[in-house]
Amino acid sequence: MTDESLGALHHVELWVPHLGRAKDEWGWLLARLGYLKYQDWPDGCSWRRGLTYIVVEESPALSSRTHDRTAPGLNHLAFRAGTRPQVDALAADALAHGWSELFPEQYPHAGGPDHFAAYLVNSDGFEAELVATD
Repeated sequence: MTDESLGALHHVELWVPHLGRAKDEWGWLLARLGYLKYQDWPDGCSWRRGLTYIVVEESPALSSRTHDRTAPGLNHLAFRAGTRPQVDALAADALAHGWSELFPEQYPHAGGPDHFAAYLVNSDGFEAELVATD
């Protein structure tokens, strides 16, 4: 283990209410961000980029079919998404892939005047923040 990998995120697992929809929406976004399909099984799948992977799973142990990003627990995942023009293009394209823009009246500075990002929410209420890193 190197100093760089110590404490780094290994994986994130999202329990979703509809696997097919999650594969479409998360799969599109993660592929655009450079993740590659990694694993596939009857109740889930994952995408990997480097040492980190993201899982979506429709677990038979789900206690609810509704995700609420404003309840205790996961609020959102934030991704480095390239330049400002790349974030603009990704945010625009996301609308055709099951994602909606959060805070459109404040785009691209909903996170503050010095923070350029798109805030998206998918059909199941999961939020992704796409941060410009230039």
